[in-house]
Amino acid sequence: MHRVWARGEVSVRDLHTDFAPRLAYTTVMTTLDRLYKKDLLRRRKQGRAFFYTPAVSEKDYRECMAQQLMGVVLGNSNHQDAVLSFLVDALSENDLETLDRLDRIVHEKMRALRSPE
Repeated sequence: MHRVWARGEVSVRDLHTDFAPRLAYTTVMTTLDRLYKKDLLRRRKQGRAFFYTPAVSEKDYRECMAQQLMGVVLGNSNHQDAVLSFLVDALSENDLETLDRLDRIVHEKMRALRSPE
């Protein structure tokens, strides 16, 4: 996806050239086809080749992936405390600014939920 976002439009040959010789041409073709079938890419046919463009922005894609990850991680109530505790521990060890931002976000959300509309 990063290469497609960077280029705007790519063919299988374009990406294969970027990755060659690490991946087989058919691997690149199958991957682009699967991303197309998942509605992450659009494609148009020109001659015998397909040209792919992003169907979603990188920002929207990242937000969707984050939502899915959090749904999986927090979906099991037995593990929520452990996951949240790990997140806070990881942030406090590495990035106090992000921990402060998280604290502000949580407090803003709590205020919004408590205040009548």
